[in-house]
Amino acid sequence: MATARTTALSALIATRRQGAWSDGVLKQYIARDGLDRRDAALASQLCYGVLQNRALLEYALSQVLSGKFKDLQPVVADILLLGAYQVLLLERVPDSAAVNEAVEQCKTYGNRRAAGLVNGVLRSLSRQKGSLKQPDDLETRYSHPAALVALLRENLPEGTLEAFLAADNAPAPMTLQYNPLKTQPQSVWDELTAAGVRLTPHPWLPDCMLAEGAGDLTKLAAFCEGRVYVQDAAAALAARCAGARPGMRVLDVCAAPGGKSFAMAARMENRGEAISCDIHPHKIALIEKGAQRLGIENITARVQDAAARCEEFVERMDIVLADVPCSGLGVIRKKPDIRYKDLAPLERLPQVQRAILENVSAYVKPGGVLLYSTCTVLRRENEDVAQAFLQAHPEFCVEVLALPDGLRVTDTRFVTLLPGQHDCDGFFICKMRKQA
Repeated sequence: MATARTTALSALIATRRQGAWSDGVLKQYIARDGLDRRDAALASQLCYGVLQNRALLEYALSQVLSGKFKDLQPVVADILLLGAYQVLLLERVPDSAAVNEAVEQCKTYGNRRAAGLVNGVLRSLSRQKGSLKQPDDLETRYSHPAALVALLRENLPEGTLEAFLAADNAPAPMTLQYNPLKTQPQSVWDELTAAGVRLTPHPWLPDCMLAEGAGDLTKLAAFCEGRVYVQDAAAALAARCAGARPGMRVLDVCAAPGGKSFAMAARMENRGEAISCDIHPHKIALIEKGAQRLGIENITARVQDAAARCEEFVERMDIVLADVPCSGLGVIRKKPDIRYKDLAPLERLPQVQRAILENVSAYVKPGGVLLYSTCTVLRRENEDVAQAFLQAHPEFCVEVLALPDGLRVTDTRFVTLLPGQHDCDGFFICKMRKQA
């Protein structure tokens, strides 16, 4: 029978061998192993914990290993990292349980002769954990590759780098937004509280709640029946800044899984039209299913490449939202393995982003809005793309964003949000209006 630890190990092995994303792999293996809610949560914590702290764990293990960590059989290294995370960073798991399970995993998944090494190393780590040397450099302390830290240092405001890296290794808060088509804020607050969910008002985003203890959201009636939905505060802010109103025609060109489309459509009170596009056909069904759950009747989901011109859209949209493909460096805390991806291909992204922005700008009717957003913090994908577009298109002008009380940013025209400062995803928002 599978345990949380074996599921976590399977996911770590798969992400290493296949280069797959850990969140998708975890979901697959949790379902395969039939884990209950408690074990599923532990498996996720273990897998993400290793990915978030890999360099730090290697640094600790190197102090009790007789040889070099890089010379270990890969699966033995995975087992040691998983055991070390439990011994060093997970207080509620007894060291003995972590060590014993690691030894059994080594016998089953690795080299039986290495089981003695795993046992000795993890027991030494347990005995010496109070006296281990701590790393001085940010790269090891927060387990971010040196090249990524250097890139972030170039792009983040002075004094924010360490808080950003620390936030990448912290759990993301669950932000819930109420659905005005089906309920009112106080009503859903009372319902969720009665169901045992611990809620606090979001510090700067009206009508949103931070939730703890929600467990499996799909088991809550408020979620299943569409009275609330999950949306990070940064994405919710982008949808809010777009300014959708009843009767408008709104286009979301890179929409999946549909959260910003839903938020705009809800503000339209099912009056007008919201068109939600994505290049991947299999994601259209996800958008349609979400809209049905939320009672949104004015969304049309369709396959459409954001970089390919669609004549029927030209100058017909009050709002075009372009949340473009990006490096994703603002969501590392949700996808910890992003930090280990090759940085070189990211240099080509601004070209893709500029092409999308150039194409979809034609869909904005005079007086309408083009909202450009990403979930990264790199200037070359954010301000540089927006400013190059504005320079080439004098018919568009950037607008100062009307931000909610409590949210403080350095520039209200080119807004960058940081996880270590604003407690949301790293995100960029720029609102441009086409002159009438």
